[in-house]
Amino acid sequence: MVSINGIKFMAAALLLMGLITAGILVERNSFNTEERMFKKLTPQEEHVIIDKGTEAPFTGTYYQHFEKGIYTCKRCGGKLFDYSSKFESDCGWPSFDDQIEKAVKKQPDADGKRTEIICAHCGGHLGHVFVGEGFTPKNTRYCVNSISLDFVPTDKQKTERAIFASGCFWGSEYHLQRVAGVISTTVGYSGAEAENPTYKQVCTGTTGHAEAVEVIFDPSQTSYEKLAKVFFETHDFTQLNHQGPDIGQQYRSAIFYLDENQKKTAMQLVAILREKGYDVKTEISRAGKFWPAEEYHQDYYQKNGQIPYCHMRKEIF
Repeated sequence: MVSINGIKFMAAALLLMGLITAGILVERNSFNTEERMFKKLTPQEEHVIIDKGTEAPFTGTYYQHFEKGIYTCKRCGGKLFDYSSKFESDCGWPSFDDQIEKAVKKQPDADGKRTEIICAHCGGHLGHVFVGEGFTPKNTRYCVNSISLDFVPTDKQKTERAIFASGCFWGSEYHLQRVAGVISTTVGYSGAEAENPTYKQVCTGTTGHAEAVEVIFDPSQTSYEKLAKVFFETHDFTQLNHQGPDIGQQYRSAIFYLDENQKKTAMQLVAILREKGYDVKTEISRAGKFWPAEEYHQDYYQKNGQIPYCHMRKEIF
């Protein structure tokens, strides 16, 4: 993570001097662990979602489906399309004229002619997007395989929120946003009273804020306990006021709980870790105001196609 803090420049230099390969190997091992966090797919689902196949037209569950609700990714649970964007196109597959903001990524198809659409969260294949057909005023058709989707009716939609801090928020977000059931993540600042902090101010280590990640998740698909375990397993919680090469109070390990149930879960996990012999330095305190960071910090590794240099997954629980 590049910053005005010279420590991070040193870390980047070390990586360029020969440690990148080692980091990639570790991250690949970590990625294999992350894969298990996604929903287990049937062979038919894997054929479409992983191998980029196509289900037969007019056969999918959601082709003639128009109930009010949200269509989500079958693999990771991320929200993709709202029911209000769905329309009848007679093409044989579910059609939508818009996506939920930043939910779908477009890329050239392997056939060199079409534009493929994939889940921006997990990379699962959804189908293709076409423009200029004139079906709706938006003049766009996201043509999606039913088998790539799940559906959550409006009356059953529920989300919960969590806030974690584990050093550089780029790396923290990278791992948390890969948990199946996580709807969105936002990096920012928490843990202090000062209002509207900037990255430059927080980097001085004098504001009291920690670099943190706010997680919005679907409790029907994942749990606060699971997220907290991922939090612990992706950073060194035995370090006080630093994380790897990043030094300062802003890089402290912290769980900012939002209710007594979250506090209880965090305390129970800390007790388990101490029983395992870990000297846990993680702060557990009630959440205050969460301030979103500047836009260029959001989804940093996803935007830049890079991997964290100081956050790696290690199974503990």
